[in-house]
Formats: sequence, C-alpha cells, structure tokens
Amino acid sequence: MQAAGHAPRAALYQKFLATFQQGVTLAQENVERVEIPYEGTVLSGLLTRALDPDGTVHEGPSPVLVQVNGLDSTKEMLYRTGPGAKLAARGVSSLCIDQPGTGEALRLHGLPAVPEAEKWASVVYEFLAARDDVDADRVGLLGVSLGGYYAPRAVAFEPRFALGVAWGANHDWRAVQKARRDREGERPVPHYWEHVQWVWGAKDLDDFFEIAEHVHLDGILDRIRVPFLVTHGEHDKQIPLEYAHRTYDQLTSSPDPALVVFTDRTGGTAHSSVDNGSVATDVISDWVAERLGGRTA
Repeated sequence: MQAAGHAPRAALYQKFLATFQQGVTLAQENVERVEIPYEGTVLSGLLTRALDPDGTVHEGPSPVLVQVNGLDSTKEMLYRTGPGAKLAARGVSSLCIDQPGTGEALRLHGLPAVPEAEKWASVVYEFLAARDDVDADRVGLLGVSLGGYYAPRAVAFEPRFALGVAWGANHDWRAVQKARRDREGERPVPHYWEHVQWVWGAKDLDDFFEIAEHVHLDGILDRIRVPFLVTHGEHDKQIPLEYAHRTYDQLTSSPDPALVVFTDRTGGTAHSSVDNGSVATDVISDWVAERLGGRTA
C-alpha cells in the first residue's frame, strides 16, 4: 500500500502494464486492448472475444459481459482471475475495464471514482453497442468487491444492460467506511485514508466521508428490471454477509434475481472468493451464459 505520491509507485505501475502486454503478446492470448473515449481522455479495457465450439474466435456478433474493478483491482487482475476465459469458452465475450478511480483511469488520466457509476457505464455500453462483433441486446455488467456497488447502481440507471452481477455484495460502502474508522482509527493499513481520498478525488477526510454518504444501494435496486446475480462469501471479513441478503431482497422488480452464498462446503467463502476464485467464476460463467444465449455443459 504505497502512498499515492510515492514516485517509485508510478514507475512500478508502468512496468506492470508493459510486462502484462509483453506476456499476452508472446503467448498470443485472446485479448485485445481497447480505448473508450471519455471526458477528453480514455477508459482502457481488455476485450476477450467469444469462441466457437472448435476454439476459434467467433466472427459474428456475440454477447458480452463487462467486468469492472473494486477499490484497488485493475483490468489486468480481472482478466487473470475473473471469468473471462470461461465465458469465452461458453460463447460470451468479456471486457475488463479500468473505470474511474482504478487502474489507468486514475493513475494515468486523473479520473477519480464517482458514486454515479452509470455516468461511465453508459459510455462503455455505447462503445460496445457500436461494434460489429457485439450483440447490443446482450451486454451484461459485473462488478467485483466495490464493483458490487458500481454494477447494481449502473444497471439500475442504465436499462440497456441485459443483466448484472455483484461478485461480493457491497451494498453499503459508506457504513463500512464509518465502521472502519470507528474500529481501526486513523491507520487501518498504511495510507488507507489518504488512498481512498485519492481514489475519490476528495480534498480531505471530511470531503471523502461526504462523498461516501452516496455510496450505497438503498432506494435504488427496485429500478433493476433485468436478471441479477448476487454472490457472496459466507466468511467475508470486509463486507458483511447481511449485505448480500439486503441487495437480493431489494431486487423487487428483477424478473430473475439470484443469490449464491459460498460456504465451507463449496469454497470461495472469503471476500469476493479470493480464497478459491474458480468456484465463483464457474457459477458466474454458467449463470451469465445461460441468460445471454451462450453455451453451458
């Protein structure tokens, strides 16, 4: 958790980007870097194309699942640990993006996070809908960790998304931050409060908590009128399990809501299933493919 202004941090991030690109190029992986125009700069993403049953890239329009970061993850992390490859094998493309407040958007383009996730999610949707290799009627949105707030929020206010997934039900992030300050004080981990101020573009801690007041899903989820999957680890130590039930219970207008809680029997019980991500990505990939017209066993 290096401080935001620590010069070696920026150099390390640039090395990280270059190393990732070198790796996917040498391995000839099924991934394409894309740049989406946004507020005078770009949002960067990694597009994995859907595959036909013979393993070749599908040439026609395909369904797509957009995947967005949490507080600290990056599109490269989502690409490596998320369901992209599993979705491709099921006939569904994936787009992992660095949305405002994460990855390149924050570090290279100075775009902080905003509570109104639909602001950038609508731009991402329109970018995909304009592509010949995308079926605009079959574009879904997944968010991991803090993305478990972003994705439901965006799907609620951007009805063109065909479905949504919360990989970790971050229903009330404002309450989590208040509890963290009360429980752990000024240094829960080194630079934590400075870090979240940087992510959200806050001028000080009071300003950050004013922004955080808006980062919750109460009174919003009844706007969702598409299928929505909520997953959560039984032993998540960052986000209370009760938030998964709160998100699910408030999906009152969704025609196809689903809640999956990962237990000791299944594995994947930690925050966003970091202890066993393959369990969650199997469940998510099947659920998404079944609803976006992909293939499942």
